[in-house]
Amino acid sequence: MIRYEVIIYWSDEDQSFVAEVPELAGCMADGATYQAALANVETVIREWIEVAHSLGRTIPEPKGRLVYA
Repeated sequence: MIRYEVIIYWSDEDQSFVAEVPELAGCMADGATYQAALANVETVIREWIEVAHSLGRTIPEPKGRLVYA
């Protein structure tokens, strides 16, 4: 499974947790709980990649882990 950075935060406006994937433009999901938002965005990541692949678009590589020297 390809790993992307996911940022999860509470939205007062939406009254839900929002999960964004900065490396995949427009890739985000929400959920009533932190865990639900994460599960939902995992589904959206797979769908985002499938659609990009079917349209012949470039799929960004994940940033990966930081390495400290």
